[in-house]
Amino acid sequence: MKYALITGASKGIGRAMAEILASKKRNLLLVARSSDLLESIANTLKTQYQIEADWLSVDFTESGASYKIQQWCVDKNYSIDILINNAGYGLSGPFENYTAKEHTDMMQVNMNVLVELSSLFLPELKKAPKAHILNIASSAAYQAVPGLSVYAASKSFVLSFSRGLQYELRHTNLRVTTVCPGGTDTDFANRANLVEKARKAGEKLNMSADAVAKIAIDAMLAGKTEKITGLLNQIGAAFVWLLPKKIVEKTAAGIYSQD
Repeated sequence: MKYALITGASKGIGRAMAEILASKKRNLLLVARSSDLLESIANTLKTQYQIEADWLSVDFTESGASYKIQQWCVDKNYSIDILINNAGYGLSGPFENYTAKEHTDMMQVNMNVLVELSSLFLPELKKAPKAHILNIASSAAYQAVPGLSVYAASKSFVLSFSRGLQYELRHTNLRVTTVCPGGTDTDFANRANLVEKARKAGEKLNMSADAVAKIAIDAMLAGKTEKITGLLNQIGAAFVWLLPKKIVEKTAAGIYSQD
C-alpha cells in the first residue's frame, strides 16, 4: 500500500492538497506541528473518502525532524510514492530585526528539511512504478525581495535545487515538480508579520488555498517541472526577468518596507 506524505498538512495549501489527493483515493501521511488539527483532518478524510490516513506531529525547526519522519514510516511500514514538501514560513521586515536563530530556524524549515526528506525518501521513491516529489516554493523565488530577504532567498534555493534534481532524475520513474504560488489566502501574512501595505497589495492578487492546491496537484500528476500559479504572477515573473534588478528590488522594497 502506497501513501502520499505531505508536510505542513494542517492548514492552508497543505490541507487543501490533502483533501484533493484523498478525493483521488490516495492514502495519506500528514505531518505538521499541530496534533489536534492533524488528527481531526486525518479522521475526516478517512471517513469522507474511505482512504487510509495517519498523522505525525513534528516541529521542523528541531534537529533530526526529517529523520523522525523517516523512522516513523519505517516503524509503521508505510511506503510512499508521493512526497510533498509544503512546510515553510516567512519573516518580514529588516534583516537586523531578527536573531540569527530566527533566520536559521526559517532556513531549516524552508530548505534543510526539504532537502533531507528528498534525500531520505529518494531510494524508496525510485523503486515505485511512478513517483513524485512536489516542492512548494514561491513567486518570491524569482527575485531578491528587500524586507523578505532570507525568505525569498530560501525559495530561490528550493526552485534551483528542485530543477537540478529533476534534470538528474529525468530518465527515471520519479518526477520533481516545483510550484511557485503568489499571494494566497492562508495564514502566511500573519506568520510573516507583513506590514499593512504589503497585505493590501497581496489581497489584490490573492488566490484561495484550494485553487493553488489544485494547480499544484495537477502540475505534479502531469509531471511538470515548474509551475507559477495565476496568470498575473506569471506575468510578474516575466517582468522580473526583463527589468533591471535594481528597479525590481526598489519596487519590492516599497511594498515590504516598514517605512
